[in-house]
Amino acid sequence: MPKFKPYDYNQSAMIVINYEDQLQPGTFEHAIHHLIDKRIDLSAFDVNYQNDDGGRPAYDPAILLKIILFAYSKGITSSREIQWCCESNVIFKALSCDTVPHFTTIASFVSSYPKAIEKLFEQILLVCHQEGLLGNQLFAIDGCKISSNAAKEWSGTFKELEQKRDKIKRQIRHCLKEHRKLDKTDPDQKQQIQRTKQTIDTLDKAFERIDQFLKTSAPRMGQGKRPKEVKSNITDNQSGKMTTSKGTIQGYNGVATVDKKHQIIIDAQAFGEGQEHHTLQPVLETVKARLNTLGIRKDIFKGRYKPIITADTEANMEYLHSNKVDAYIPDNQFRSRDPKFQDQKTKYGKRHQTKPENQKRKVIPASEFNFDPVSMICICPAGNKISFRGERPDENGNPKAYFEGKLLQCRNCTIKDKCMQNPAAADHRKGAGRQVSFLLEHKREPNYTDWMKHRVDSAKGKQIYSHRMSVVEPVFGNITTNKRLNRFSLRGKQKVDAQWKLYCMVHNIEKLMNYGNIAAR
Repeated sequence: MPKFKPYDYNQSAMIVINYEDQLQPGTFEHAIHHLIDKRIDLSAFDVNYQNDDGGRPAYDPAILLKIILFAYSKGITSSREIQWCCESNVIFKALSCDTVPHFTTIASFVSSYPKAIEKLFEQILLVCHQEGLLGNQLFAIDGCKISSNAAKEWSGTFKELEQKRDKIKRQIRHCLKEHRKLDKTDPDQKQQIQRTKQTIDTLDKAFERIDQFLKTSAPRMGQGKRPKEVKSNITDNQSGKMTTSKGTIQGYNGVATVDKKHQIIIDAQAFGEGQEHHTLQPVLETVKARLNTLGIRKDIFKGRYKPIITADTEANMEYLHSNKVDAYIPDNQFRSRDPKFQDQKTKYGKRHQTKPENQKRKVIPASEFNFDPVSMICICPAGNKISFRGERPDENGNPKAYFEGKLLQCRNCTIKDKCMQNPAAADHRKGAGRQVSFLLEHKREPNYTDWMKHRVDSAKGKQIYSHRMSVVEPVFGNITTNKRLNRFSLRGKQKVDAQWKLYCMVHNIEKLMNYGNIAAR
């Protein structure tokens, strides 16, 4: 028989632990402990406590911050799990001095003090500056779309929500009818009657929830050039429905401004819209105000040593030009103009190999039409002169000439199946022929987009913009993959913004731990 070492669970042992010895220099927990105790002023949290003369003593904000930041660094966002860690994990015990805050206290602390958390973010940024981790030479701005604590099934325009409410009302009527029928014909079927009653109660709650939202809320409007209604969400109406590479989510866009030198996040904001073209201006204004308040630079975007700004979306070019911001922001056709990317699709393949069912079929493009901008004449590929329908500006304000084929021409055309999306439209007397439009370049005045195109298409612009991805994308990879932030646990823009700043603080503290002098203290 093999021999094993004996063991006995029914025994006692005394283990002596010094909690401060568990916080070893060079570790993340030590960096948090040192920063909060020695370098950070937490008086911004004091105004929220009113128990000076009486009442129960509260947990020190320093204790709560330490365990929350350490938990976020390990990918733990659940307040219940943080409480359990304070009961069972020695590092959490050391950071909390062997106290166990209730999960409601932890959850309330994260969601109740957004302004104090912003002050904390700024103080950690100031420490990064004092440690020499900011270069202030290039700032890369980008957004990371993350799911929120709201189901996208509860999203829709007001018309769609009204239709959903009416559908639920019809379901309630049907269930009530079945319930009365069972009650009369077969009263012994108690389980089925109970299930029907539960279904009615569930549908009633859903109906009341939608009905109350429609009565108390207004349609949510987008922030495009032509504002139109976007989908509202009953659970969290400040979140937005966003399209990502992994599908459509209901969430927030966490925007970060990252300094190139050591990838320090100098600004972090959460927006409830997926489009980023309107976020650049408020982000730059916040960065300018914050660095001025902290005494780092009076006006960061002016002077001889102003930083370069890179982003990956079109923005308010007029704002950038008028404020003389040294920015490089490409448009959607940036790569198509670059000869280096001509063979990209052939070499690496297209992103979407399968053709969606609702995708428009390919027809003869407008470039195959012979358009004379001087005489305003357009000849279709079949050799027919089509009618001029006038000039008007497009959504970007650029003048365009619009043409439409005559019904008899398109109806009897031999190539209408190749030329028109819906060839049957020409067969009806109230239908329409092929429609095309052309940009009138000779009438278009130079705009701010042309100014930015000239900058990003230059050799210097391409070299500068090539740094953007290597600066900001590793930051999002660290937060979403290493720290496992794949879903915000709070609701409401203000609370989500605070949670996003806490995660960005974790990233900055790691940089201080690795490149600052905190590890040696």
